[in-house]
Amino acid sequence: MTQSQAEPKLYSFDEFISWYPENSEVRYELHDGVIVEMPKPKGKHSTLTGSLIEQLLIIIRQMDKGGIWTIPRESIVKPKRDRSGYEPDIIVLNQEVLKAEPRWESESIIQNPESIKLIVEVVSNNWRDDYYNKLRDYEEMGIEEYWIVDYAALGGKKFIGNPKQPTFFVCNLEEGEYQMNRFTENTPIISPTFPQFNLSPQQVFAIAL
Repeated sequence: MTQSQAEPKLYSFDEFISWYPENSEVRYELHDGVIVEMPKPKGKHSTLTGSLIEQLLIIIRQMDKGGIWTIPRESIVKPKRDRSGYEPDIIVLNQEVLKAEPRWESESIIQNPESIKLIVEVVSNNWRDDYYNKLRDYEEMGIEEYWIVDYAALGGKKFIGNPKQPTFFVCNLEEGEYQMNRFTENTPIISPTFPQFNLSPQQVFAIAL
């Protein structure tokens, strides 16, 4: 008789937050009730993320949003579904709206889409999270703009083509659904939230490739 393996414990969002170790050097996310250890960004992933943050901060100042829009070091986004929670690679927050977030000051939790101007995920080996789960949940929340930065061409062929090539997606919310705008090579990236961000994917990825 074969003994079945015990089912893993499923956590609610609040249970996940209570569990989360303080001052942890490891990042964790909650995916459909399961706590997932996220690889700490290293090498090209980390360098590209840092470069994007620098570019966004420059544009924020150019738009006279400095001191209003901010990029925190850490935050956890709570989707509508209770058994998920994500820590984006980059998140741009509107501090004027952030005051209404009941759990921001004490727990760095964001749950109102109005607080978020942009979320960026730099694609890793777990690419399905960015292309499926997070896109679904960010869309359902009503987050206006979501970038999927696939510099290593890890995503599925139906997203980034065959043969695969490094791709930058700008997902804009239109009538409650994301429109995935695909940019490759030397095509200037068009962002409604950051119209001054006129770099091409090749320029963005050059620092990592």
